[in-house]
Amino acid sequence: MNIDFKNKRALIRVDFNVPLDSEGNITDNTRMVKALPTIREVLEKGGSVILMSHLGRPLKKLNEDGTINKEKFSLKYLVEHLAELIMVDVKFADDCASDEAALMASELKPGEILLLENTRFYEGETKGDRGLAEKLAGLGDVFVNDAFGTAHRAHASTAVVADYFTAEHKTLGLLMQKEVENAKKVMYSPDRPFTAILGGAKVSDKIQLIDRLMEKANKIIIGGGMAYTFVKAQGGHVGNSLVEEDYLDLANTLLEKAKNENVDIILPVDSIIADGFSNEAEFRACPSDQIPDGWMGLDIGPEAIEDFRKAILDSGTILWNGPSGVFEFSNFAKGTFSVAQAVADATGKGAFSLIGGGDSVAAINKSGLAEKVSFISTGGGAMLEFLEGKTLPGIAAVEE
Repeated sequence: MNIDFKNKRALIRVDFNVPLDSEGNITDNTRMVKALPTIREVLEKGGSVILMSHLGRPLKKLNEDGTINKEKFSLKYLVEHLAELIMVDVKFADDCASDEAALMASELKPGEILLLENTRFYEGETKGDRGLAEKLAGLGDVFVNDAFGTAHRAHASTAVVADYFTAEHKTLGLLMQKEVENAKKVMYSPDRPFTAILGGAKVSDKIQLIDRLMEKANKIIIGGGMAYTFVKAQGGHVGNSLVEEDYLDLANTLLEKAKNENVDIILPVDSIIADGFSNEAEFRACPSDQIPDGWMGLDIGPEAIEDFRKAILDSGTILWNGPSGVFEFSNFAKGTFSVAQAVADATGKGAFSLIGGGDSVAAINKSGLAEKVSFISTGGGAMLEFLEGKTLPGIAAVEE
């Protein structure tokens, strides 16, 4: 960050949208920990820090009387833990755009931190309201966007606020820079072979990514519910497995395109099937194209695990976006955790691995292998859109 922060108030957009339990305890502080290097650098360079973030979707989950549940969605629950992480006292403003917040910001001394209340308590946040953005901008001397998880949103605090700072007074934070650098490495200068592992429920969610990867990847592994649309498109019998009927023709088009582009598409040859969507359901292994009626594929099978592992271990660059099965159910988690292990093993052999997407991140963390991969993205939707080649407003507004 090539800004002189000395005696300046740095308004930093962070992504502190962390999960809280019913008592307001943080259950996963990953996003907070990832923001620390940027905060520390500003403090070490003699600046003060004003942090703004959203938490949840308070305007989508109003109280019965139509008011905002400010108690449930307050960032006040993060103050104590943030102070412990950064080892500096953290002040808290119970609003993000009030006169009181402006006064607290103006009185900040170098080395001090102020956390603002949830930006999404204002309707204008998600609408990109210029009035709100201008008020927020008025709190700081310089603007730092370090919230990759919201970079794909043109919200008041993520993109529009940057319009009120000149080029030399705004920058991307250290985490944001890392996210962009690693995503670019995967898409523009990968070590070969480049293997993309895609999973999740729906082909429709990943069409643009698959299409773009055709030009970039050597191998595309497809697992999860989306695999059964491809299996059925090829004439397989998939029983009650999740299939997007409207996308069967497109699946065949993608398979044909892969053949023409010399990209190896790897589908699961077998699956762990169940007679219901439940961890208590009866389950067994079965060829993926011979699933009986009344049964559904909920995980990849033992042969598929070996196929996937072999392809992953033979990779120089790995992108993983989406689980291979319903890993929330212990009986159908083996495939996803086997993929996680293979990615970790390949990384240990020298491959570069990028984990992007909420469920993949949850899986790598749950597997205990987070330290054994190259980079874990903090942005699910943002990373997906970046990899698809879309312009992210939160980045563009700072780089303009």
